[in-house]
Order: sequence, then structure tokens, then C-alpha cells
Amino acid sequence: MTNARINWSELFPSRKSIFIFLTYMSLFVSQGILVTASQRSDNSYSYNTVLVVLLTEALKLVISAGLYCRENSFRSLISRVIEGSNVLLLYFVPAFLYCLYNNLAFINLSTFDPTTYYLLLQLRVVITGVLFQIIFKKYLSRKQWFSLLLLTVGCMLKQWNFSVFSTASQSALQDTVDSSERSAPSDSVGALKEGDTDGTFRGKNITGFDLSYSALLILVQTVCSCLAGVYNEYLLKKKGSDINIYVQNVFMYLDSIVCNMLILLLQGELIGAFTSENLREIARFEVLIIMVNNAAIGIITSFFLKYMNSILKTFASALELMFTAILCYLLFAIPIYLNTMLAIFVVSYAIYLYSLNPVVNLSNTPNASKSTLNKSNRSSEDRKLLLQSSGGARSRANASDTENEDATPLVQEV
Repeated sequence: MTNARINWSELFPSRKSIFIFLTYMSLFVSQGILVTASQRSDNSYSYNTVLVVLLTEALKLVISAGLYCRENSFRSLISRVIEGSNVLLLYFVPAFLYCLYNNLAFINLSTFDPTTYYLLLQLRVVITGVLFQIIFKKYLSRKQWFSLLLLTVGCMLKQWNFSVFSTASQSALQDTVDSSERSAPSDSVGALKEGDTDGTFRGKNITGFDLSYSALLILVQTVCSCLAGVYNEYLLKKKGSDINIYVQNVFMYLDSIVCNMLILLLQGELIGAFTSENLREIARFEVLIIMVNNAAIGIITSFFLKYMNSILKTFASALELMFTAILCYLLFAIPIYLNTMLAIFVVSYAIYLYSLNPVVNLSNTPNASKSTLNKSNRSSEDRKLLLQSSGGARSRANASDTENEDATPLVQEV
């Protein structure tokens, strides 16, 4: 078993790289916190979440078009869009998947607390690995299967702790509540009852994955992310390989806007969503900051993919889980149980192991042979090339928004 050592000076070669890493991590943590903070006391939204997603895509469209027009004319952009109309149609597939992903994010964050939500989303690593074995015939090594299995167990730990200890502690907690009702004010008793042993806190699921409708929705969201990432890689390398990356982003956001408008149409709110009352709700500071933060995620991710390497993405994911748990406790008083800490530790370690042996797509690398594609233990030079590569499929919703064309790597991690 080869010990992979991490050279921190290569991971953070400059202060700029440290700033990009911290900003990248902060924006992703902030998104779940901001969405949760914008909810009512019953975890519902006072604003139309589909309209928020649509306006966010419109903001990303403006940013992508502006980045392209820094060195080209707007007329040139229009002509490139018309010329690539066939690719524009192909982008409807990932745009629809990302549309579902972004809208389900609001739904799932109203059901799960942010820490549990981000923990369960890590299952996309498992699903992506399985998809690559099925679709691209890239058979996983024992190390890869072990890391994916460990990641799955880590996500399940959120549920296991409650199922084991809830029965034993139920009677003790009930006695405490009964005695509190006799001696304490009614508002303090209500606060005590908020931490029920049914795995919820203020109406949110804090136990993790269970066999319920909400679990099915987060599973659908995870699958959408994985399928969109795989299909996006196909478009970037095949059909759209000769198209400017900014133009491809314009394709993505144009199609995303259409998909969100179709959802509004199916809900019968295409016109009603744009009433003055709904727009006033959207214009609230906490809602505007959600849209700006989401758009900023796309921009900073492009810099992250350009200047960072794949191993840093795993550190970011692990730190996001820890900081999200701490902030949720400080801001929303969501308790941090032992199972939460264990789940974060196990999932973080599993992601780290996976990052040392990721599933990579070398099919478009020059002179890549089948033996290279299926080789489970790469040489140190191959590993170094992988860690220094700046790319990656868009495994997060609309993540790699504005990557420079000349920075496209030969080896892309998935």
C-alpha cells in the first residue's frame, strides 16, 4: 500500500491560493446557512424558490456573458450562440438536471438541517464511482471500493446513533420533561421538548438517511448531480470541445432559465411568480444574498479548478462539514450529537482515501492505453499529474462556471 504524502507547499504555493481555498469553502458553507436562515419558523419559504433559482441563473448568465465580452464583442457572442445551436440543445440535459438539483436544494434544506444535508450529499461520490464502472467500464480497485463503502457507512452513522440510544433514553427524557412541566415555566418546557428523540429538531431531520419521501428527494438530488457531471464531461470533451468555455456556460444558463420557466408553468405560477408581491419578497436582503452567494460559488469554483488540485477539494469538503455543524449550533441551536461528529470524521476520512485513488477519465488523454485506463495502482508520476491537474467534472450544481480554455487539463477527476 503506497503512502501518499502531501506537499503543503505545492497545495498552497501562494497567498492567493489560500484566499481562493478559504473563499471557496466559505461560500459553500454559507449557502446552506443562508437558505436555512431565510426560512419561516415552520421551515417554509415566504418567497418563490423556483423564481429565486431562475433569477440566480439569469445572474450567472450575465456574469458569463460579461466575462466573454471582456475580450470579444457582444455581437460575436450572439453569432457563437447561433453557430452552436445544436450544442445549445444538447445542454438541455445537464441544465434540466441542475435545475432539479437547485430546486431540490431548497426543498431538502427545509427538511434536513444543513449538516445532515451536506453529509448525505457526499453520497454522490459513491454514485459517481458506480456510474463510471457501469457506463465507462472503469473497474474500481479494492482501495476505491473500501473508501466508497466507508463513506456510505459514515453517512449511515447519523441514523444509527439515534436508533440505538433513543429507546434507552426515551423514558429518562420523558421523566425529565414531566418534572420540568411541574417546576419550570411553560416556555422553558417547550424548549426542552424541541429536542425530541424522534430524530427531529424544530421540524428538521437531524438523524440522516431514513426510508421516507424526503430521503428519496435527496437521493434524486444526488443522482442529478452525478448524471449532470458525467454528461457535462461528455459535452466538454466531445460535442463542445471546440467551443469557448464562456459560450458553453451561456448555453447552460440559457437552458437552465428555460427549464425553470417550465417548472413555473407546470405549477401554474409562470405569471403569478412575477407579481409585485412576489418580487418584493425576492428583493429582501436575505434572499438577494442567497442569489449573489450562489453566483459567487460559480465564479470562485472556476478559480479553484484553475489554481488548485483535486486533493484540496477533499479537504474543503471535510472542513465544510465541520464548520457547518459548528455554525448551525451557534446560529440555530441545532445540537451536535456524538453520531454527528463520528459521521463527519468517517466521511471526511473516506473522502480523503478516495482522493488518493480517484476514478479518473483518461479516455481522451493522448497515448492512453486500456492498461493505463484500468490500472488501479498508478505510478508516482501519474499520481503527481493527477494531483496537479486543475480540472474536474461539474460535480456540484453549476460549479465550474468560468474555467479558462487554456487551463483545461488532460486528466480530469470525477
